[in-house]
Amino acid sequence: MPGFDLHTHSSCSDGTLRPTELVELAISRQLSGIALTDHDTTAGVEEARTAAHGKLVVLTGCELSAEHEGQPVHVLGYAFDPEEPVFSDKRAWIRAGRVGRAERMVERLRELGADVRFERVLELAGDASIGRPHVARAMVEAGVVPDVASAFSEEWIGTGGRAYVPKPAVTPVEAVELIRGAGGAAVLAHPSIHAGAKPVPEAVIRDMAAAGMAGLEVDHPDQPPEDRARWRLLAGELGLEVTGSSDCHGELYGYRMGVCRTPAAIVDRLLARTA
Repeated sequence: MPGFDLHTHSSCSDGTLRPTELVELAISRQLSGIALTDHDTTAGVEEARTAAHGKLVVLTGCELSAEHEGQPVHVLGYAFDPEEPVFSDKRAWIRAGRVGRAERMVERLRELGADVRFERVLELAGDASIGRPHVARAMVEAGVVPDVASAFSEEWIGTGGRAYVPKPAVTPVEAVELIRGAGGAAVLAHPSIHAGAKPVPEAVIRDMAAAGMAGLEVDHPDQPPEDRARWRLLAGELGLEVTGSSDCHGELYGYRMGVCRTPAAIVDRLLARTA
């Protein structure tokens, strides 16, 4: 079926496909459009749009790093002005902090006896917005863990794990305000457990909705049916749009582009909420 995949990542953050390749995959899955939501950056959007050449809608997007009481909260922004100075400066601040965070995680890993080198993490990231998946890939190469998923545990770099380091981040409400201030629509990504984190508290979601959040990512491949039912009810109560997305990272999680989708009518309603 057609529809939009509103949560995708390219090699401009922690995905394995270039924006062009990501678009090619989306076209092959017969999607109507995607949002390129790399972490704290819009660097790949223009390349993706050039590759789409009319065959696919590519929405401006990013996945913004927020935290609540030491737990990550990921907020998706859509159709905002990437040049708006307040939001642009905040994304740059977060990206700069990601480098130091990765270096401190590698230091902790080495203290734990894992032969992971920061230089290799930087090589894997290249020009991308560096993140934990780059550290995890270096851990796999060094033989510390058998696969990327195994790195995201309490034993290693999962949230609260032995080598985990929090990233510079904004509050969830601030994330909504930044996105709206740049003329965009904000949606809470995968509110259930993610990479070892706890579910986003309902009180936080209510505060985000009161701040003008537009939607809730309900249909996500990592969220079980009972969680999806819970979030769908909450979205209805709060008047939020319900979105579906794959959180595609290319090879990292099995090229799952389009496994969950958002109908075009919901995308239209979502974009109608832009400030």
